[in-house]
Amino acid sequence: MKVLPFKIPKTSTDTLIVQEDRGLMFYDTLHQHEEIQMSLIVSGEGSLIVGDTITNYKGGDILVFGSKVPHVLKSVASTTDSYMISVFFTEKSFGSGFFELSEFNDISDFFNSLSYGVRAVSKKEELKAQFLAIQKKKYRLDRFVIFLQILKLFSKAEIQTISSSITRKKYTDNEGKRMATVFQFVMNNFYRDMSLQEVSGIASMTPNAFCRYFKQRTNKTFFQFLTEVRIENACRIISKRPDISITEVSFESGFKNLSNFNRKFKSIKGITPSKYRKKLQESNLV
Repeated sequence: MKVLPFKIPKTSTDTLIVQEDRGLMFYDTLHQHEEIQMSLIVSGEGSLIVGDTITNYKGGDILVFGSKVPHVLKSVASTTDSYMISVFFTEKSFGSGFFELSEFNDISDFFNSLSYGVRAVSKKEELKAQFLAIQKKKYRLDRFVIFLQILKLFSKAEIQTISSSITRKKYTDNEGKRMATVFQFVMNNFYRDMSLQEVSGIASMTPNAFCRYFKQRTNKTFFQFLTEVRIENACRIISKRPDISITEVSFESGFKNLSNFNRKFKSIKGITPSKYRKKLQESNLV
């Protein structure tokens, strides 16, 4: 597994890269790359980290990450493979002034939002069809035409920013490896107790130095990050297993105290776990 930063595989003549990722999991290590990434999640689900924000992804999601935006797609165990179709390009892929042409004025707001990472809310079926089509095309011109259609759809679609604040954390190689190690450890072990001493040891730092280091690079404390990972896992459990008790959700997500779980869940999601489940059930009936 490559750690950040890493290069998207391409030849010297590639301007637009179309890539399939299919298997048990996606890139579960924090990483960033020069290219803008537009991805259709065909199947699979898991935790998504973009910049300083933790959420979930699922099949049917259409996600876009700006240049050098740190992100993680941590898959969960599933009976179906994780399958993603991605399109990669840079602002200079087609010439230094290409996206400054007046024809792209309608999509300027979309490009400006990419430092937050975005998720398509509308036009999803139309976008999905274009992603499936671009993956099948072999000729570069055909792919380029569909790429323009995708951009046109994004100019008309409602999008939702993922990160809560603009992502300016462009990690160096050494910083990236250290942060990737910590993120991966947490996402693999969030369900159990972990101490600051243990985590700082993984980062090869003293606890005090690690706390300062982590806060400077994520805008949150380590235990805030851990709590958010646990709450997003709880949300996924509730959505996938409607009959599970809230107590079981709490324990499976790493909380040993139900009242603490309810309090943390409400502080992050704005409602209690029970109300969150009721809201999901009501939306599924519509």
